[in-house]
Amino acid sequence: MLLTDSDKAMLDGAEGPATAAAMDLLVRYGRALDAERLCDVRNVAGTMTQPSPVKARLVREGGWDKAYAVINLDSDEDLRIPAMRVPTCQLQQSFGPDSEGIAPYPKEMIELQSDAESFYGRKGVNILATCTPYQVGNIPVRGEHVAWMESSAVVYANSVLGARTNCEGTASTGAASLTGRIPCWGNHHAANRRGTHLIEARTPVDGPLEWGMLGYFAGGLVQDERPVVTGELRQPDLLDLKHFGAAAASSGGVEIYHLPGITPEAPTTQAAFGNGTGAGAAPPEAVPYGERERRGVYEDLNSQGERADVDFVLLGCPHASLDQVRETAHLLEGRRLHSGTQLWLMVPRALRTTADRNGWTGTIERAGARVLTDSCPAMSRSAPPGTRVFATDSAKQAHYLPAILGIEAWFGTLQDCISAAVTGRWKGELR
Repeated sequence: MLLTDSDKAMLDGAEGPATAAAMDLLVRYGRALDAERLCDVRNVAGTMTQPSPVKARLVREGGWDKAYAVINLDSDEDLRIPAMRVPTCQLQQSFGPDSEGIAPYPKEMIELQSDAESFYGRKGVNILATCTPYQVGNIPVRGEHVAWMESSAVVYANSVLGARTNCEGTASTGAASLTGRIPCWGNHHAANRRGTHLIEARTPVDGPLEWGMLGYFAGGLVQDERPVVTGELRQPDLLDLKHFGAAAASSGGVEIYHLPGITPEAPTTQAAFGNGTGAGAAPPEAVPYGERERRGVYEDLNSQGERADVDFVLLGCPHASLDQVRETAHLLEGRRLHSGTQLWLMVPRALRTTADRNGWTGTIERAGARVLTDSCPAMSRSAPPGTRVFATDSAKQAHYLPAILGIEAWFGTLQDCISAAVTGRWKGELR
């Protein structure tokens, strides 16, 4: 692999042993991928503060420097971790102090995470603690090479923002933070960002439920390739695209998609399959997404629910936008949750502050629901005690949480979920 003089200097220890270990990891990683070189990154979204029993042991043995060396740099050396070389943010983590007494999550893990936040904050890590960093200020520009983790964040960065990243891991992002470098392969190359499949929506797609189901269909069809979607698509907003990408990354491994005339690298369908300049390869034959396919996706997502009694309603996956918080507050205004049902709305902490000021948090909590930050039940493997059946408006959570927690799932609109929270019964149906 071709290394620049700067790469070689870091590898040889010119910037200290921790940076040398980071560069060694990236060289090994790049060679395994057959990457010809590394590329510059100025934006890293990774995970350092997420607590675990292993991390607790490492901290006891050698502090947070030791934990970062082992987990984020794949090194057993005794390293002193310097400040991050490039802007770095922490993605979602485990439940924080606002969950105490609500989520059944160990207090010692909350304390460990708070200690980690203090350490890494001093090292230059921006503790955004959300799977949607683009909602709270981390917005890379089109064409910018970045190193991001988290499937729903990666697909949004590539597709909606036009940044360039693969779905990185804890170690590769940890090394990128100290070097500003990442192997240049996959989505960093224009040729690997072109569409591979054409999907034509032959039924109207409008709103987060419909966009989520279309995304789930697309991911299941293309797996880890790149769908181009045309047809009866209403103009999507941030929420629609968030749900579409998260669903496509869950049912498949989609890291980039194109919506001609909407996403930045696809001004036309032809361009989506070519080089982004308007000329390119002829599109393949379209796969239809009609009423039959739509109903099939809905039935699939609701095939894990049998009992109509709902113990738990989960909203905010990926983390809720302010519009979602406002709409939830509107639907709960003057109402109370069913005595046997809990509702958690997961939001970025930065947006929670705005929701508090706007009075939406108060409205939601007066109804008996909770607005929680930093994490989600899938990440923290934690739901209200005794949960057997949950309802959600997220195809991603309907896909993952039954397997993670062994509970039944219902999937529907935000209105369906609020109805279940208030009545304790699932009555959702495809309209």
